[in-house]
Amino acid sequence: MPSSPYPCGVLERPALRRYYDRIGRGQDTQRFYEDPPSGRLRECAQFETATSVVELGCGTGRFARTLLREHLRAAANYHGFELSGRMAAIAASRLRPWAGRAAATRIDGDPPLSLDDARADRFIANYVLDLMTPDDARRWLDEAHRVLEPAGLLCLVSITPGTGRASRVVSDTWTRVWRRRPSLVGGCRPIELLDLLDQHQWKTLNREILTAWSVSSEVVVAQRR
Repeated sequence: MPSSPYPCGVLERPALRRYYDRIGRGQDTQRFYEDPPSGRLRECAQFETATSVVELGCGTGRFARTLLREHLRAAANYHGFELSGRMAAIAASRLRPWAGRAAATRIDGDPPLSLDDARADRFIANYVLDLMTPDDARRWLDEAHRVLEPAGLLCLVSITPGTGRASRVVSDTWTRVWRRRPSLVGGCRPIELLDLLDQHQWKTLNREILTAWSVSSEVVVAQRR
């Protein structure tokens, strides 16, 4: 039997889809540590000036709903893409008040997206790249580069190694659990986003680490070169 291309700890795509199909709206319980970094991303990425937003891994659509309610102009459009069919359906329901300029679509998990080159001025991956192998994450970053217009913004959040004593204990424990039973932590683990960015493709404009409830997250906004 051929060996799996996925390193120890990384959930293969069918298992990942099943996991998120199963938990559905339960994903929203993670807001206690996700909301502060996601809120900071909204502050840094100048969404008020955006005209076309693409989100990879839109989940249940909570982030998109806040964008549409509080940040995006009436003329701006949003398109979210999601591996889990159940998540995509929940997101589509939440986006119904903005029908006509907001949509959520299920995908199989491989690039390319069904979008033209230079289609968007914002590309979001909010707690998504930490689910992938480094090679898969870089493939999606290449796809973000294709989809974004010149000077468009890449908007990323990920769980990352802790910086204080308590957050280091949490991130180290999280990594050990992920290596043994990745489904217990939803398949995600602490990573460093800047390690994934090709500096020939991206100019980093903002990078911060925020910690909520001892869970550290990295927030990165980079401009397409």
